Amino acid sequence: MSAALGRVEVLLLSAHRAVAQTLCGSWRRWRKSPARNQRRALSNNIINNNNIITEKLVRNGDNKKTVVCIEGNIASGKTTCLEYFSKTSNIEILTEPISKWRNVRGHNPLGLMYQDPRRWGITLQTYVQLTMLERHLAATSAPVMMMERSIFSAKYIFVENLFQSGKMPEVDYAVLSEWFDWITTNIFLPVDLIVYLQTSPQTCHERLKQRCREEEKVIPLEYLESIHQLHEDWLIRCTSSPVPAPVLVIPADHDLQKMLHQYEEHRDKILTASNL
Repeated sequence: MSAALGRVEVLLLSAHRAVAQTLCGSWRRWRKSPARNQRRALSNNIINNNNIITEKLVRNGDNKKTVVCIEGNIASGKTTCLEYFSKTSNIEILTEPISKWRNVRGHNPLGLMYQDPRRWGITLQTYVQLTMLERHLAATSAPVMMMERSIFSAKYIFVENLFQSGKMPEVDYAVLSEWFDWITTNIFLPVDLIVYLQTSPQTCHERLKQRCREEEKVIPLEYLESIHQLHEDWLIRCTSSPVPAPVLVIPADHDLQKMLHQYEEHRDKILTASNL
């Protein structure tokens, strides 16, 4: 019996030595690997400069372009406005990334939010905040960048509406607010002009029914009225949240021809927004 136990001990000791040698060899190879050295260099950069990521985002966003944000209710006419200015040279048009909000690796957080805002509101709005930040930081060679909405309206209008209507828990609102405050404090997101398409909720509701987007079929008039009041509080009365730029108000209840005429009338003011 003792001889058998002795052989087992020898085998175990040999196995331990083999494993140890293998691990040591792997460790030496890993220490010398380019991938490990790259990761170590990146870690050192982050340790030595806690602002490395923030500084990169600031530099990407600060390239002397004029930034114009088109704001307004759902179906207020933003697409028509963007289409008009898209025919002008030297303008980069950035629409809302709705296709991303409808398909995140096979999931539709936009549709889910409209069906159950209390459950899916923070899911959608977290992704909206990320994708709108990407829009603000987009590299463009054009001197004018025109955005459909902004990271500011995502927070001041749609997140606020969810919270004020009781459809977003306070903890979700607090988390989104912390993210937003960090972004706007640490990342330079210049806006030179806000064009507010001021449209009545009734007009928006009629247009919404005509365009028949699947997710919008469940949107009631009351929701549009709430969104309208939040826009008015923010951009007209200036009683709710900070306004990051001068505001040009364009009444937008009119038909297509009248709206095109108004865009032409305000064209120079919009394109030279950085001089305002």
